[in-house]
Amino acid sequence: MPERPFGEAAGFHITASHSDSPAFKVKPQAELLAENSYVRLNVEPYGGMIYASWMDRCLSVAGKIVFKQGDTLASKTVNIDEDLLVIPNLAIHMNHEINKNLTYDPQTDLQPLFCGEWEKEGKESCKGILEKKIAASAGIREEDLLGRDLFVYVREKGKLAGADKELMISPRLDDLECVYASLKAFLASKPERYVTVCAVFDNEEVGSYTRQGAASTFLKDTLERIGEGMGRKGSSYLRMLSDSFMVSADNAHALHPGFPQKADPSNRPRLNKGIVIKYHGGQKYTTDAYSEAVIKSLCQQAGVPYQTYCNRSGTVGGSTLGNISAAQVSIPAADVGLPQLAMHSAVETAGSRDVEYLIRMLKVFYEK
Repeated sequence: MPERPFGEAAGFHITASHSDSPAFKVKPQAELLAENSYVRLNVEPYGGMIYASWMDRCLSVAGKIVFKQGDTLASKTVNIDEDLLVIPNLAIHMNHEINKNLTYDPQTDLQPLFCGEWEKEGKESCKGILEKKIAASAGIREEDLLGRDLFVYVREKGKLAGADKELMISPRLDDLECVYASLKAFLASKPERYVTVCAVFDNEEVGSYTRQGAASTFLKDTLERIGEGMGRKGSSYLRMLSDSFMVSADNAHALHPGFPQKADPSNRPRLNKGIVIKYHGGQKYTTDAYSEAVIKSLCQQAGVPYQTYCNRSGTVGGSTLGNISAAQVSIPAADVGLPQLAMHSAVETAGSRDVEYLIRMLKVFYEK
């Protein structure tokens, strides 16, 4: 909350980012017996995945479960913290075309291997072995487990690489890098005039149209309740919104050294060269003349570099949170991000210096 009296805040300063990343979601009744020897997990793609990047990596399962606790239902997050799964490639000796535009069928080619030597007979004999793992990891009885949202994830830890450790290589940089920067700035800031909000949405990778996504009324409802608590209702609350601003922070495509022709000829972000301001003629990004000027001014005040991104004309790019959430709460906004390579790969690459630039800019944003 701002330092000025509670009811006198000028408006809201909001950052919006998302917590989800493309992955495989685990289906119910997930265990599949294959060739009377192997057990695979039945999964489906969540978001726009680069399938080949998931092959031959150590994987595991994490997510949310709902379970019976006495006469009520309780929920908790769960992570099977061990190398549990792998999606093995077919050897090149058995598929000589594997390096020539190979396509994968998610239902037949991408089901992770769970057990390598299942000896019980019958295709139903393997049912429930994942639930046993989940229940043990959560510290509950297997029969109390009633609901789950589980995902396969890459076990690899993030690391610094490059000649001068200038590269950051990690799963899920899109968009946890911006989540991290937003939260760090939020916690470090001392706002003077504005109520500061760090909003982290789910389900951006599948369109945001869920009750926890940016297309929901969650942000709108939360801001209204804060306004009511401050005694700001009706036209007074609307004046708060008119003096508010949102920074939609979701990573951006950096110029790829192997595919420079895929980038716009004049807007070509590079790693470690600063925050990326994103533009789109079809309004998939919220940046306009006013919000562009606000971001550039904030970068100048923070002493950090910025660069610009547009899709190459004729290329259909992705969308993000800004316009989706702005449709629920009509306030000025800009879309920014940090430059990265291999977006939506199982492991992505970004610049190790850029995250500090975003923290510094957002801290100024929260405080001014």
